[in-house]
Amino acid sequence: MSEDHIEIKKAVEGVNNAFAEYKTANDERLKQIEAKGAVDPVTEAKLAKVEADMEKMQEVTDKAVLDIKKASRVITDENGQIVDMEAKAAQFSRSVAAALDQKGFKSDGAAMEVYDRAMSEYMRKGMDGMGEIERKALSVGGDPQGGYVVNPDMSGQVVTQVFETSPMRAYASIQAISTNSLEGLFDLNEADAGWVGETGARTETNTPNLGKWSIPVHELFANPRATQKILDDAEINMEAWLASKVADKFARTEAVAFITGNGVEKPRGFLDYADGTTLPGTVEQFDTGVNGAFAAAPNGGDVLIDALYGLKAQYRANATWFMNRGTTKLTRKLKDSDGSYLWSPGIAAGQPASLMGYPIAAFEDMPDPATGSLSLAVGDMRAAYQIVDRIGIRTLRDPFSAKPYVQFYTTKRVGGDVVNFEALKIVAFKA
Repeated sequence: MSEDHIEIKKAVEGVNNAFAEYKTANDERLKQIEAKGAVDPVTEAKLAKVEADMEKMQEVTDKAVLDIKKASRVITDENGQIVDMEAKAAQFSRSVAAALDQKGFKSDGAAMEVYDRAMSEYMRKGMDGMGEIERKALSVGGDPQGGYVVNPDMSGQVVTQVFETSPMRAYASIQAISTNSLEGLFDLNEADAGWVGETGARTETNTPNLGKWSIPVHELFANPRATQKILDDAEINMEAWLASKVADKFARTEAVAFITGNGVEKPRGFLDYADGTTLPGTVEQFDTGVNGAFAAAPNGGDVLIDALYGLKAQYRANATWFMNRGTTKLTRKLKDSDGSYLWSPGIAAGQPASLMGYPIAAFEDMPDPATGSLSLAVGDMRAAYQIVDRIGIRTLRDPFSAKPYVQFYTTKRVGGDVVNFEALKIVAFKA
C-alpha cells in the first residue's frame, strides 16, 4: 500500500474517532441543557476543541483525496478487497459536515456539499439515478400522495425571496401553521356597566360575546421547466434557478390575492369586503366625491383626513397609506388651504415618503383610480390582515409529461384574510 493510501486511511480513521468523540460530547451537552437549562463551560470548551479537530481532519482528508486523484484512486485493502478511496473519503467528508451542522455547528460550506450534489443529481437524473446517501440528504419526509418535501434550506430560500418581493408580507401579520387553517377569536361587543349607590340593587349587566374567525390555506403552484439536454450539459446552479422561478411566481400571485382575492380557492383580499361599519365583515369606505379623482382644490384632501381620523387612536399610531403609482400621481398634487402639498418626500435615505405625516407604501396591485375604484387604503395592516403559511414546500420532478422538457412542479399552501376590520379604512373614488 502506498504512502498516500496509508495517509488517507489514517485520515479516515481520524475522522471516525473525532466523530465518535463529538457525539459523546454533544450528548452530554444535550443532557445538561435538559437538566439545567444551561451548558457547563467545560463541556462547551470540549465541544469547541472536538469541532476544531474535526475540521483539521477534514482538511487532511481533502488533501489526501486530491493526492489520490493525481495517482490511482483505487487501492486494495488489507483483506484484498478493492476500495475506491476517493469515494470513501468523500463519504466520510459528508458525514463530518453533517455532524458539524447537527446542532448549529458550521463547516464553512462543507456541510452543504452532499445536499448540493443530491439536488444536482435529482434535477438531472431523478431519484432513480441517486445513491442512498443523496436520497436521504434530499428527502426530509414522505408524502402519502407521492413526492418529496424539499430540504429546509431550499424552502427557506424561496420564502425569503417572497418576503422581499411581496409588499403585503412586509406589513401584515404572518403565521406559519402545520394544519389546514388558522382560527382565532374577536370581540362582538363589550360588557355593560353602571353606577350604583352603597345599598342600591345590583342588576345583571350584559355579558360580552366572542366570535370566531377562520383562515384556510389554499394551494399555490409554479411549474417551471428545462430541457433534459440543459440539465445534462449545463454547469448551472439548478437550485438557485428553481428558487428564483418559484419565488417570482408565488410573489406575484399571492400579492394580488392578499389585496383583491375573493376567497374562493385563494386568500381573501382586504378590498373584497363591502362598505360599512358593522363589525365584523365590512370595511368602512370614504368617498372622494368625484368619479375616478379627488375633489377640486382646496378640498381635495378632505377625504384623506376623514379616512385617517376614522381610525381609532391605537391604529392611527401605526397607520400607513397604501396605493399604486397611478394613485400616487394624483395624491402628490393635493394641497391644503395654504397651498402646501400634503405629500412630503422622505427626509433621510431609505425613509419612505409621507402623506399628512404618515408613511406611504407602494402597493402596485391596488387598482388605478377609476369610477368607483378602491384605490387607496390607510390603517395598521399588521393588526388588520393575517397571512397564513402552511409549513413546507414540495417539489416534484416530472420528466414524462412534457418531453423533451423536465418540469419541476412546486407547491405551497397559503391563506389570508382580514381579522380586525376596525384597523383599516378605504378611500373610494366615486361621487
